Amino acid sequence: MSEHVAIDAATLDAGTAYRLLTGVVVPRPIAWITSMDASGGLNLAPFSAFTMVANDPPMVGVNIGLRAGERKDTARNIAHSGEYVVNIPSWGLRQQVHESGRAWEPDLDEAELLGLSTVPSDVVGPPRLACAPVSMECRLSKVVVFGRAGAEFTVGEVVRFHVRADLLTDGKIDTVELDPAARLAGPNYGRLGSVDALAPIAGVGGAQA
Repeated sequence: MSEHVAIDAATLDAGTAYRLLTGVVVPRPIAWITSMDASGGLNLAPFSAFTMVANDPPMVGVNIGLRAGERKDTARNIAHSGEYVVNIPSWGLRQQVHESGRAWEPDLDEAELLGLSTVPSDVVGPPRLACAPVSMECRLSKVVVFGRAGAEFTVGEVVRFHVRADLLTDGKIDTVELDPAARLAGPNYGRLGSVDALAPIAGVGGAQA
């Protein structure tokens, strides 16, 4: 049996715990969020602590940490307007995703800087990214603060889906064709490898999952 190293979580500082967790909770889907500030300026930023929360109504959650004890631009914008768009980046967009995560000035339009076109949303104020194969227009539902560092788990209700037509068949998205970019530890990204389709289990995720 391989030897293991025991680590007492109580002895870890925030940075060390972060490095351990981001190396374990992998791969992580990326929420590439477009939001707008009080003056109508566009902000674009990626978040990889992202998950589905509910399906009726459809809800997604993203964990947004603080920067130097203050809310990041995305969290501040969502708190102000209550609206945002979660864009799902494909593998070919990973470099732009990475660059958009830099600590840019609050009034800088990251989408414009990176040459990314936007499309007006149908329901919410912030636009969606034209290059994203999937986008979800969201309205803020709830923010829950966790931990001593004040990370905010931000839950939004999806009010409109935009899915590239070739990815959608009978209400299902072809994840292999979507080819989503995923986050690993550090400045590392991954993509889907081989996919093994097993028989569905009745009552788990729905008989037609």
